[in-house]
Amino acid sequence: MTDTARRRADRQVDEDALRLLSTAYASAVDDLDGDRLADLFVSDGELVVPDLTGDLRPTITRAGHEALRRVPGGLRRYARTFHQVSDHRFALDGDVATGAVRCVAHHVTAPDGADDAAGGGGSGTDVVWFIGYVDEYRRTPSGWRFARRELHLQWVEEHPVALQGPVPDGRGRR
Repeated sequence: MTDTARRRADRQVDEDALRLLSTAYASAVDDLDGDRLADLFVSDGELVVPDLTGDLRPTITRAGHEALRRVPGGLRRYARTFHQVSDHRFALDGDVATGAVRCVAHHVTAPDGADDAAGGGGSGTDVVWFIGYVDEYRRTPSGWRFARRELHLQWVEEHPVALQGPVPDGRGRR
């Protein structure tokens, strides 16, 4: 294999690993798995999210594994979430990289006290976030990890939905 071919192959391996990191983040959030989420970041990693009561710029920083472990708990208020990531772009420079990732994140709420929603069926609202992540990555002995992830909320839509099946345990709790 030539040096050029080897570099291309190494780059492809790195980009695939960064895509998997992004989808693992979405999965950890949807599964409310704080330990798995924290493990996707370097020990001093940062997640910067918008202030939903303010102007929606990413201004709230969660830094370090202990703070990152608590992030998914804030999503328990939703009956379900579904994060779908796409449009990955990366710039690699040795053991660091930057990236931009798009995401459509569904946050399904059930009406308070809705027996139908808790038992399966019933109406709800899908609060859809259109997100642009701006990422910094670092290669570690365990593979690529987030050094910093900023969540830039582009816009929000709300749609009525029909809930199917029971709300998973631990979900839909304020």
